[in-house]
Amino acid sequence: MNIALVEFSRAGQLYPFFYKDETLRVKDKVVAEYERGVNIGKVMKIQHVDSITDDLRFILRKATPEDLKIYEENKNLEKDAFRICRDEIAYFELNMKLVKVEYMLDRSKIVFYFVAPGRVDFRNLVKKLASTFKTRIEMRQIGVRDEARIIGGLGLCGDELCCARFLRTFNPVSVKMAKDQNLNINVKKISGACGRLMCCLWYEHDLYEDFMNVAPSMDSMVKAGDVEGRVVYINPIKKTVIIRNRDNLMIEVDVADVEKIINNKGEEHE
Repeated sequence: MNIALVEFSRAGQLYPFFYKDETLRVKDKVVAEYERGVNIGKVMKIQHVDSITDDLRFILRKATPEDLKIYEENKNLEKDAFRICRDEIAYFELNMKLVKVEYMLDRSKIVFYFVAPGRVDFRNLVKKLASTFKTRIEMRQIGVRDEARIIGGLGLCGDELCCARFLRTFNPVSVKMAKDQNLNINVKKISGACGRLMCCLWYEHDLYEDFMNVAPSMDSMVKAGDVEGRVVYINPIKKTVIIRNRDNLMIEVDVADVEKIINNKGEEHE
């Protein structure tokens, strides 16, 4: 069975679909129905599977010039809907921030994405929007990380935000990861544009964790060949440790060359 993985927003979730068109290729625009409704998406990957348990839908068709024209018209309509909804939010004095508006291809539904610190009673807002646009209205609350993905921007590294470029899922990130990587625990320096801990702390964590399991701890006394002294720095990227010997010289050695660790009692361990 042939499966196509389709994205409906940049760096967003990939949805699997069956397809019959043998000419379908990666990066083709297709019309398909996902959890929000029928819209245009881009094929990101094609794969063949022997069996599948999920009840998947079929891609309806490749996007035609008419489909693409309607899609572009919807983008313009979304700008107007965004402005109208933002004004209504201010009118009803709701504690929420509108982030994005999405029209379904057939305009049978409009989805309004927003962030809020808690639950919001938007029943009156929905009634007003439904009477204005004469179609189904869906209000969808998202998190601050999803907001950063939609809005985009630059990270502290100077590059485009990972979540807006390629990161499709958010992995849990903890302060412990920053500590394991010897980073300065300064909230402003280890937080992303969304205000949460930077997702990139997760990328190399396994490497650091594996290294810390075999490397001597800081300030421990070690032997590495003819070198004996105290560990003053560890470098998980290079897989080395820097030792200060009795002559106060700094010597960098591979962690694999550390033969023995001397504890406070003077006892040596392999």
